[in-house]
Amino acid sequence: MEIKVADIAKLRAMTGAGMMDCKKALTEAEGDFAKAQEIIREKGKLVAAKRADRETSEGAVVAQCNADKTQAILVCLGCETDFVANTAEFRTLAGKIAETALNAFPADLEALKGVEMDGLTINDAVLKQTGTTGEKHSLAFYAPLKAAYVGTYVHINHKVGTIVGFNKPVAEDLAKGIAMQITAMNPVAVDADSVPADVVKKEYDIAIEKTKEEQVQRAVDAALKKAGINPAHVDSEDHIESNTAKGWLTPAQAEQARQIIKTVGAEKAANLPAAMIESIAKGRINKFFKEQTLTEQEYQMADEKISVKDYIASQDKEAKVTGFFRFSLAD
Repeated sequence: MEIKVADIAKLRAMTGAGMMDCKKALTEAEGDFAKAQEIIREKGKLVAAKRADRETSEGAVVAQCNADKTQAILVCLGCETDFVANTAEFRTLAGKIAETALNAFPADLEALKGVEMDGLTINDAVLKQTGTTGEKHSLAFYAPLKAAYVGTYVHINHKVGTIVGFNKPVAEDLAKGIAMQITAMNPVAVDADSVPADVVKKEYDIAIEKTKEEQVQRAVDAALKKAGINPAHVDSEDHIESNTAKGWLTPAQAEQARQIIKTVGAEKAANLPAAMIESIAKGRINKFFKEQTLTEQEYQMADEKISVKDYIASQDKEAKVTGFFRFSLAD
């Protein structure tokens, strides 16, 4: 049967699919629009299945909050290329998903996928767009946040954004500034008390091992210097061999260095004072908290050197951050 251009245009408006895809679908469906839409939808699922192993490292991060700024959502629609991410169709879909998420306010990403939007679930709408562009799309991230007041910020490139909650209404500039701080500095938690226990344990274990390695290396370096050997010339077996070949070490010095590294290193490792190691490791953990928790970080938007905690207090003594979510396509 003859497929009219007007019908193709109508199906394109209904589905967002390309003109040739719409023509093929209408031809296969013998002009039945409902069947043609289903064909296009199934094509989207087929394309998605074929490209399931592709990475969606590009996309758009969107943050939205309600009118009274007590609820906010952060969502990321992912795709394969920056070209698609910058198209009007992609940005429109990302914005519509964010608006739908804010209104429905589902608890998590899986729940968001099942929310209805324009007669389809959001998951099916994403699959449909995959079929339209021929490029994998995915819901890369979603988080909802409730608080007495929320702030949002999305960087100009739309690849990283933040939503942050406060215990009371605060100035809009303060909320935006703290959201920008989180976006830029990527803290692991609001404060030391809210850092997950497994993260603290991991950092402590790393600190213990690093401290032990440093103490052993100091002892080895001291012994090497005493023997008249430059520690930088023997810090790896490759360096020992290459520096011997260059004449910077004699074969005897090279062998002496190997023995010092082995014997002094083992002796020092076996006699490390536990209390000192733990004390240094705790100092490293305190440094971690200072650098990686929001309230202890240096506030990047201030003209003077001041912590985020102190800056917030200078603007509103009763204000506190209650939580936040951050997502970046670059991380």
